[in-house]
Amino acid sequence: MDRDFNRDELFWQYYEKWIEVYKKGAVREITLNKYMMTLSWLKKLAPDLVVSDLNRVGYQTIINGYAEYHERQTTMDFHNQVKGAILDALDEGLIERDPTRKVIIKGKTPSEKKIKYLNQFQLHSLLADLDLNSKQEIGWDWMILLVAKTGIRFSEALGITPKDFDFSRQTLSINKTWDYKNGTGFMPTKNKSSIRKIELDWRTVAQFSELTKELPEDEPIFVHGKVYNSTINAVLERHCNKVGCPVISIHGLRHTHASLLLFEGVSIASVARRLGHASMTTTQRTYLHIIQELENKDVDLVMRSLSNLC
Repeated sequence: MDRDFNRDELFWQYYEKWIEVYKKGAVREITLNKYMMTLSWLKKLAPDLVVSDLNRVGYQTIINGYAEYHERQTTMDFHNQVKGAILDALDEGLIERDPTRKVIIKGKTPSEKKIKYLNQFQLHSLLADLDLNSKQEIGWDWMILLVAKTGIRFSEALGITPKDFDFSRQTLSINKTWDYKNGTGFMPTKNKSSIRKIELDWRTVAQFSELTKELPEDEPIFVHGKVYNSTINAVLERHCNKVGCPVISIHGLRHTHASLLLFEGVSIASVARRLGHASMTTTQRTYLHIIQELENKDVDLVMRSLSNLC
């Protein structure tokens, strides 16, 4: 591919080169795939747009076209991916003005959201239904327990080896993931913030110290052949249906873990570190509805406290 940028080339061609130069090899494959999806939408929405002709009206038209098929947050993500390339084109003198300035982000009416997390009673019922007696192989029920207790991501759980446990200090080190999509083995974590040590309760320490004591310390404890995300979600669904609680995914257990911590009064900073979020902003955005509910409780508490000052 010719990597020279040209103001007279089609915008989607410029964007394709921009991905090749600035993103390929610099971002995770899953992120790169998102950029490639954005590229496919640019081809569809603006197939004949030339770089030098890109202006505010043209850009707003692209955003509006994308928003017809997507919710506002998804449209915002699309905008942010395209904007990065446009600002580089501006720096390189390929366009004269920033066409993204004052853009209006629209989107479809959000669809009704499925329940993504369980309350404390529902989680207790779910965990009580797990089969944790078999010691022949550490199966999916054990992963469900560990994710519920730690809030780690599915790929992080798959990457856990016996030596990642420090039973004397009651911690679990998250320092790698497992590539279950392509089957290439261990991979780096999502970002630097994802490398962390998570404190474990004494019961979890006792359970996993027994389970892992005879396992190879450098091999993943949950991987026994080809792994599919749908497999553990099916196991989790069966347990949810059996105890009569909402059906959630394995990622929903991560949300459950975080939600329960927030409801118990754990600080956003501590929850963010435990989840491996890059910043507290991510945690606040993801759990905004819970934070708002807690703030309403705080207002009631403040009012009750002030009413007693007489």
